[in-house]
Order: sequence, then structure tokens, then C-alpha cells
Amino acid sequence: MPHVIILCGSEKDFPFAEKIKAPLEEKGVSVKLFASSAHKNGEKVLEIVREFDDGKNVFVTIAGRSNALSGFVAGHTNSVVIACPPHKDKMDFFININSTLQMPSKTPVLTILDPGNCVLAVERILNSQK
Repeated sequence: MPHVIILCGSEKDFPFAEKIKAPLEEKGVSVKLFASSAHKNGEKVLEIVREFDDGKNVFVTIAGRSNALSGFVAGHTNSVVIACPPHKDKMDFFININSTLQMPSKTPVLTILDPGNCVLAVERILNSQK
């Protein structure tokens, strides 16, 4: 059974992550939630990625400002990585979106801004694997 691995840059992002986690779990999807910073705890992020990197799981990264998390995960997995940056307001949105959209080469990260659309994308990805 595939899992959705939600990686948050910090525990402060958990309320935003719940907007993705709860609807998926309601539909019977297995979701694992972690908090770890690519900047501060890169080894821990790498352990999580290696544990769940089977090509069938989907990683959702939730990080803002200097979003190294999404690119770091995408650079170390063959699984799908979706970035869904958190934002409190329009100003926060403009700061977070720029760091999420600017990924280095060979780090394919899909960016979805709305948590509800992220849920739908994850469901479609998982359904396409059946």
C-alpha cells in the first residue's frame, strides 16, 4: 500500500499539513507526517526519504521562505514530490512561492498552492498506479 509522506520544514507547519492529511486519511490513504528542516536536519530528512523511496509513495513538502526541503527531497528520490508552500496572507504567499518555484536542475518538484488541489493531485497520482 503506497503512503503519502508529508514533510514539513517545522512543526509550525502542521496545521497547514492537516488540510492535506485529514482529507486523504478520510479516504483511506495512509499518510505519514514528519517535521524536519533540510537546512538544520538534512540527515534526518535523508533518512525519511530513503525509508519511503520506493517509487510508489508520494512526497508532499510543506516549507516556505527558503524552501530547500522540496528540492532536497526531489534530489534524493525517484518518487513524485509535490510542494505545497504554506502562506498566511498575500505577502507571505509572494515570499514563499518564489523559493518554491526556483528548483535546481534535476530536482522535479510539482508546485500546488491550494491544499485541496494537492489532495486531488495525490489521489490522481495514486489512482494512476493501480
